[in-house]
Amino acid sequence: MSRAGKTKFQIDLRRHLREHYVNENLTHLICEIAEASKYIIHSISTGDLGVAGTSNLYGEKQLELDVLADRILRKRLDHSRVVANMMSEEMDEIIPVSPDCDGKYSVAFDPLDGSSLVDVNLAVGTIVSIFEGCDLLQPGRRQVAAVYVLYGPRTTLVYSVGKGVHEFGMNMLREYTLLQENITLEPQGSLYSPGGQRNLYTPGVEAFVTKLEDRGVKLRYSGGFVPDINQILLKGQGIFFYPHLKKQPQGKLRLLFELSPMAFLIEQAGGAASDGRQPILDLQPTQIHERSPVFIGCKKDVALAEEYIRKFEDGKGEVAEKKAKP
Repeated sequence: MSRAGKTKFQIDLRRHLREHYVNENLTHLICEIAEASKYIIHSISTGDLGVAGTSNLYGEKQLELDVLADRILRKRLDHSRVVANMMSEEMDEIIPVSPDCDGKYSVAFDPLDGSSLVDVNLAVGTIVSIFEGCDLLQPGRRQVAAVYVLYGPRTTLVYSVGKGVHEFGMNMLREYTLLQENITLEPQGSLYSPGGQRNLYTPGVEAFVTKLEDRGVKLRYSGGFVPDINQILLKGQGIFFYPHLKKQPQGKLRLLFELSPMAFLIEQAGGAASDGRQPILDLQPTQIHERSPVFIGCKKDVALAEEYIRKFEDGKGEVAEKKAKP
């Protein structure tokens, strides 16, 4: 169903979820995530940008905003009464909320992705992955919903429950209203967002980038995963990748907190997401903080990356084997 004219700006998030026949508990959960984002954007605007004096499990220094955003989101999820388990990228273990899994959800989230960009006033975001029941270690294809919130010049929320991808904007009353629905990607794009140090690219990835450049594809990279994926979605074309690197075959980004939810959204928009060998959504995570290479965006561009990796790599630069779902 398409919207036209001013009426679309009268559609708020809750109404849109109900119109798409999303069940009551999942509607409530997504709206709680939206509520949490209002407190997070306030913290970004007014909070302490300094170091918290603690490190996360990756050995990275935590900023005050990382800690605060994590606390805000966990509190909202805990009090939603529809969450069984939750897992934050800032934590080292799953947090049980309720022993009762029936009708409830398990949620994995990155509370403030790209937080190191805040002090230079670049866009950052929150990423959320939602599964039914108590099990978080599932292939991303079993997600029932994925959400991200972008804190930029505007605050926007993008979600999918497997019925297309829809964007909402926060208005002056701090309510999310519909901006556009059923966002789609073109088969091939004219921009690319490359992560990782280029002199560490493996032969297949280097050949792929050279092919893009020869085609005249423009480099557009912010250093933030959420704004770069948002750029691809809203422009309707492009590819983001953070590949396997020499001596770093698993890449950098985390499967559960970052890649699975974004892959779910991109596929819902008609795009693709791969680790270079197989779809991101088919990867079976074996541990909470598992990493994976990623090539995500327009279908033809992702397929081209896979083709060059197969053609030019002899095993030394291959993507590490992962178990696909049965």
